[in-house]
Amino acid sequence: MDSLLELNLQFFSIIGTIAFAVSGAVVAMEEEYDILGVFVLALVTAFGGGVVRNLLIGIPVTTLWGQGLYLKTAMIAAFLVFIVPVSWIRRWKTWEALFDAIGLSAFSIQGALYATQMKVPLSAVIVAAMLTGIGGGIIRDVLAGRKPLVLRDEIYAIWGMLAGLAVGLHWAEGTWQLPALFVAIIMLRMLSVTYKWRLPRRSIRLQESPRAELNR
Repeated sequence: MDSLLELNLQFFSIIGTIAFAVSGAVVAMEEEYDILGVFVLALVTAFGGGVVRNLLIGIPVTTLWGQGLYLKTAMIAAFLVFIVPVSWIRRWKTWEALFDAIGLSAFSIQGALYATQMKVPLSAVIVAAMLTGIGGGIIRDVLAGRKPLVLRDEIYAIWGMLAGLAVGLHWAEGTWQLPALFVAIIMLRMLSVTYKWRLPRRSIRLQESPRAELNR
């Protein structure tokens, strides 16, 4: 079981690292950052959520430096994004939501697996899954000077929490349940994008009178 868990962790870590590193690199190029900025944003997006999760569940943050495979994977993904023709990146933008959903699903499951390995309560497993899935994207958007997409767009963080709930309750832990959960979270995220599912929101901004708008 331990070897299966390790294999699952490695699989979801690699998938999530590639998806989020590409996402971070593309955002950096949209903001016209130089090559250093591309690498920084790619790495922050790929590893930011994991660092936040480690702080939450008590894993030493320094374990990041032992993840050479994932660091190299993120660097290679960012470099490939930087050198490919712009037309390819524009074509990729059409599939941006799908890549984002893949990263969300992979890292949410990975975060939940790490948390269950640490024997933390179910609530911590759910929060760890959510933060691992959305943490890197939040830091990416803040560094890019954007409002965090995950807090204002279609339902996003909820799917990470759902992945954590499924793993924390041991509904998904076998050879086929975890891949099935991975696909299910991707599908739910894409459905929320397609049909623009949103959580309830309220605005407390004062509405300007028509006269004030005319006097601008």
